[in-house]
Amino acid sequence: MFSRAELAADFRALGVAAGDVVMVHASVRAVGTIAGGPDQIHLAIKDALTDRGTLMMYASCPDYYDEVGRGCHPGSTEREILDKLPPFDALTARAARDNGTLVEFFRSYPGTRVNQHPARFAVWGAQAEYLISEQPWDYAFGRGSALDRFVALNGKILLIGCDHDNVTFLHYAEHIVNIPGKRIAVFEVPVLENGRRVWKEMKEIDTSGAGAHPNWPDRFFAHIVNGYLAKTQNRGGRVGHAHCFLFDAKGLLELALAEMRFRAEQPSMPPPA
Repeated sequence: MFSRAELAADFRALGVAAGDVVMVHASVRAVGTIAGGPDQIHLAIKDALTDRGTLMMYASCPDYYDEVGRGCHPGSTEREILDKLPPFDALTARAARDNGTLVEFFRSYPGTRVNQHPARFAVWGAQAEYLISEQPWDYAFGRGSALDRFVALNGKILLIGCDHDNVTFLHYAEHIVNIPGKRIAVFEVPVLENGRRVWKEMKEIDTSGAGAHPNWPDRFFAHIVNGYLAKTQNRGGRVGHAHCFLFDAKGLLELALAEMRFRAEQPSMPPPA
């Protein structure tokens, strides 16, 4: 069993320092048994950051809110969603289950703020208000977004025993990289306007399983992250039982943009027979 103080010491040993701006992806299960429950993980990170630091996680939205129009449901299901789904409420909606347990504990903890958008970031600390100070409705992971400001603040990415293919920050790279052939997703989201629920169109560089570009290989994000860890000889360290990594977002972005440009220039492969 691990205490908050022990976890904080592990985060400091990994390199989390006072005043850092850190974006976290985590597997609570990988850390092991925690005295006091999962909240102790984000509280331990805050202890290492101090009140001069900033913590950020990607919460997103519950099922169905950003799915109408993507072609992932049959027409009958979409009609039911259109009829029954309430407006998206950024302050109360649960985090997407696929993003893990910790983000919902963090999102709902006193002092955490969120941006008013289905592409929702939960933030705490000295730079929290700046990170969510504006958010473009379309292309919400690109220029002018929380991720754009995260890079400008020399943000760091902290992976806590999680799948390296789930690094949301790399959607920023997909949005800003200048290559032909990127897939554009157009879908609709229920929002409240003048007291009425309306369905509002939204666009993004496709962040679904189809991938932002036809040439992206399977588990492309994990390939990029692991390549950057190898390039920087980052072997990580332990927090509780979890194997963790801390690294600079700018360095990862540079490698990701180069890899995306290279992949986009390759001839398209025919589908398997």
